[in-house]
Amino acid sequence: MNEIDPIETAVPPPRLVSVRKGRLEAAGKDVTAPLILSLVVIALILVANPLTNGVFFTANNLTNLLRQMTTIPGLLSLGMLFVILTGGIDLSVGSVVGFSAVIAAIATVQWGFPVWLAFLLGIATGAFWGLISGSIIARFKLAPFVVTLAMMTFIRGLTYVFSEMSISTRDFPAFTTLGSAVVFGIPVSTMIMVVFFIFGAVFLNLTPLGRSTIAIGGNRETVRLAGISVPKGIITAYVISGICSGVGGVLLASRLGNIQPSLGGAFELDAIAACVIGGASLSGGKGTIQGTAMGVLILAVMNNLLSLRNVDTYWQSILKGIIIIVVVLIHSSSSKRRGQ
Repeated sequence: MNEIDPIETAVPPPRLVSVRKGRLEAAGKDVTAPLILSLVVIALILVANPLTNGVFFTANNLTNLLRQMTTIPGLLSLGMLFVILTGGIDLSVGSVVGFSAVIAAIATVQWGFPVWLAFLLGIATGAFWGLISGSIIARFKLAPFVVTLAMMTFIRGLTYVFSEMSISTRDFPAFTTLGSAVVFGIPVSTMIMVVFFIFGAVFLNLTPLGRSTIAIGGNRETVRLAGISVPKGIITAYVISGICSGVGGVLLASRLGNIQPSLGGAFELDAIAACVIGGASLSGGKGTIQGTAMGVLILAVMNNLLSLRNVDTYWQSILKGIIIIVVVLIHSSSSKRRGQ
């Protein structure tokens, strides 16, 4: 007798997760085409603008774009997507980046750990904080915003307890190699991010646990009645977010070589913005891996363009906030027109 996958019947249309024949997209309207069009428009603006054309398309700037403005935001956005799909939010990702970076640096410089073990320890601490946040949210049914806001403050304070001053790892070449290495003109850190996106797509769309993550955000009560563990799905999403933040922290620490305890501040804004721009719904159950990747790339190009024009960072933050509000309003009005 053939077993019936409960995920296939857990969530009614239009929030049903499409996973047949390897289609790597979650529920909701596919926004990849409009995002590609947006990138094309931005590229045309860059080409037509004499102030940026001669700088943007240089090898150094493109490498900088991939390493600094795509890799870390990309990893954080990937983890954030999993959380958002469950209907949650993770405001602690920036603090986890800082904590993981400091732990990896301390383990190398002060504790004498091998670099590879220090990196694993940094990633493990990220997973640990994700497990704590997810467990509190799932077991006690508390609001993700409140829990992760508290965790953001707690972890940031604990980071300063471990290190009140910056930690230099420049005397440890093995530590700084990973973040600065380039293969065939592509930063190794960017390759790691791409691998994470591929594994994320496979896990999210082609495994029962990944599909249940999407289903939880679509219709949590129906998922529960189908016999699927909602707490397990929620905890998994936050652990993945923690792992992505831990990897991001390790890569950032390796690239900088001088780790400040304030590292990672406001990183959660970029992660949320990329997911929203990529079509993810903050109410849960809707979002795609490819949409998030495109959102990361669009934000990276915009940030790079603004930096080339010497626009102050606070104006860049204002612009990101406006973008999030506008995109949410567009998605909301679009959903109302479709009767969702």
